[in-house]
Amino acid sequence: MNNPDLNLAPESRTPATPAAPAPLYLRRSGTALLLDFRTGEPALLHFGADLGPELPDLSLLTDPVPHSALDVPVTLGLVPQASSGWRGRPGLRGHRGGTAFSPRLRLVSVDADPGDGASAVLTQTDPDVGITVRTELRLNDGGLLQLRHTLVNDGGSPYTVEELAAVLPVGRAAAEVLDLTGRWCRESHPQRLPLQQGTWVRSGRHGRTGHDASLLLAAGTPGFGYRHGQVWAVHLGWSGNHESFVDTTGDGRTVIGASELLGSAEVTLAPGESYETPWLFAAYSDEGLDGITAAFYAWFRARPHHPTAGKPRPVVLNVWEAVYFDHRLPALLDLAATAAALGVERYVLDDGWFRGRRNDTAGLGDWYVDEDLWPDGLTPLIDAVTGHGMEFGLWVEPEMVNEDSDLARAHPDWIAGPATGAAGGPASAGRLPERWRHQQVLDLVNPDAWQYIYDRLDALLSENRISYLKWDQNRDLTEMGHDGRPSVHAQTRAVYRLLDALREAHPDVEIESCSSGGARVDLGILERTDRVWGSDCNDALERQTIQRWTGMVVPPELVGSHIGPTRSHTTARTHDLSFRAVTAMFGHFGLEWDIRHLEPAERNELAGAIALFKEYRGLLHSGRMVRADEPDPALRLHGVVAHDGGEALFALVSVATSFAEIPGRVCLPGLDPDTRYRVEAVYPAATDRGAYLQTAPPGWLAGGVEATGRFLAGSGLPMPVLNPEHGVLLSVRRAGGGAPHSGTPVRNS
Repeated sequence: MNNPDLNLAPESRTPATPAAPAPLYLRRSGTALLLDFRTGEPALLHFGADLGPELPDLSLLTDPVPHSALDVPVTLGLVPQASSGWRGRPGLRGHRGGTAFSPRLRLVSVDADPGDGASAVLTQTDPDVGITVRTELRLNDGGLLQLRHTLVNDGGSPYTVEELAAVLPVGRAAAEVLDLTGRWCRESHPQRLPLQQGTWVRSGRHGRTGHDASLLLAAGTPGFGYRHGQVWAVHLGWSGNHESFVDTTGDGRTVIGASELLGSAEVTLAPGESYETPWLFAAYSDEGLDGITAAFYAWFRARPHHPTAGKPRPVVLNVWEAVYFDHRLPALLDLAATAAALGVERYVLDDGWFRGRRNDTAGLGDWYVDEDLWPDGLTPLIDAVTGHGMEFGLWVEPEMVNEDSDLARAHPDWIAGPATGAAGGPASAGRLPERWRHQQVLDLVNPDAWQYIYDRLDALLSENRISYLKWDQNRDLTEMGHDGRPSVHAQTRAVYRLLDALREAHPDVEIESCSSGGARVDLGILERTDRVWGSDCNDALERQTIQRWTGMVVPPELVGSHIGPTRSHTTARTHDLSFRAVTAMFGHFGLEWDIRHLEPAERNELAGAIALFKEYRGLLHSGRMVRADEPDPALRLHGVVAHDGGEALFALVSVATSFAEIPGRVCLPGLDPDTRYRVEAVYPAATDRGAYLQTAPPGWLAGGVEATGRFLAGSGLPMPVLNPEHGVLLSVRRAGGGAPHSGTPVRNS
């Protein structure tokens, strides 16, 4: 048995007996996880606030034994199991041909890292059932916990895994559940419900993460908000079928967790084979949801391959809403010249460049530059784009195939489907899934199909100066099958292998994950991509909610956020440029708009907004995200504060008409209370009649004001009366320290 002690002062360690190693106590950044081994299995005693360096004698803290129950206290194990009396959702469901259905896992080793004090590997086994489960635990700087299991079939016959879940205990103070749901063009919207006895389950059966996926599942104290309350939250880093749940049993204990949602016999292990679960990411905060966000952001930004580690995030132009499928070189060259003059740094050619692709009904799978459209290849456009000092990016959708394509005609057996066809023939001989956007799923579990896609993408990246791939995936994996068996798990792993192989071969190429907008936003895909497309909707009003809640987990530098046309093509709403720009500012900023024919005033304003983003992107993509618990539902306040408290950028946004004539004093939270700040409105101008509805603005709006962080958070500032669907950017800088940015406020006409 390896030494399991972690981060315990010698005088505080619970004495170990030969049969019971000392408890495992992980502590970091105000969060702690405590497991006890006295019953022979890892018992989850605590996940939440740091309990300090000393622990009491845990042998005295046994639960009582009630009437009409087991004769011993019920253990909540790291893998909850009926053999220990757990009556809630089991952690492991599996069998060996219908037998060996109830495991009795017991601890055999604890391998703790004494160097970092916050990671360990625990091994449990059941020799009768013939399985071993190894659990990895990592408590990262910032307080984000990672947990995953690996199950090994030690027996002599196949073992079918139906579910292997990762769970954590939730404190008794939790009384509400919050998660996210949505649909296409309306992703990441919150919903709340009271925490009651029973199980709240969110299932995703899309074969991808899903527009309605609960990016974050949280339980917390009554009325918990952005800046207050205790919160326990989890996210499953997986891009296939999944379930997340909160389970409260009759004895009053609550667990929160998630698992991959496996199809019938989808994972059946031969002797010696293993199954590894996705990572469960979990965080605890006693300062509301902003504390949960801080833990996730710290994890993302500590990664050595995080995209901001090498350079600032470039301003993007994606040409989709400018030209759609109309790929004519003169227009595309004009767009490139216009974009460069405005300050764009990355130019992305979207759908329509490859063979047979004149609309969305044909061509997917034929990843060759269309010789009719591009007789000289992509080189003339790439040379023009890079000649303007911009990077060149390209759209692809490698996981899909149109039935009207050379690939499908040559290899119908590469189309994924539910049947093996007559007498075990190819899937094409049987029934295919219903079409979705005129396309089917390419079976990347098939090694020949995988190799074809890899070779085509590798050739494109090797033969062209491409710095960026917009990697799309535009349908659910309904009836996903390989050789007549469900294969969402295997397809997801195959996509991961494809991305990993391409990144290894082309390490300087960035990849965006797009999936009908925000249908594949998770930490599994973000382990191997550089940003996600939060939604196909560029309507700034819709984006205010989508980006706010996507940003609960994913930092703004990883969420594409573009200024769309004045009239949104997904909602038909019209918005002033200032509102669209203020919204796009808090993300990976870009444009998706035909910018060739702007009026001079609009062109100047857009250039000013791009310059403003460049001035603040270092702050926006490194600081602490702050969201105010604003009492007026018509107003929203969010911002980013530098970690040293020296500067911040806030956005006050009006999403509807307010019940009050004036907004009153609005507080700016998250600043250093003893620092004196200068607050200025930087965009739009105080004289903008489109943004404001007032006879006279508050006195400070035109020239700024100085106040302490304590005053700004406690009393706040009187704010202007914003028209609905407008916003204002507020720059906050430490007074007397010199301006960190050299730019001037954007003045829009």
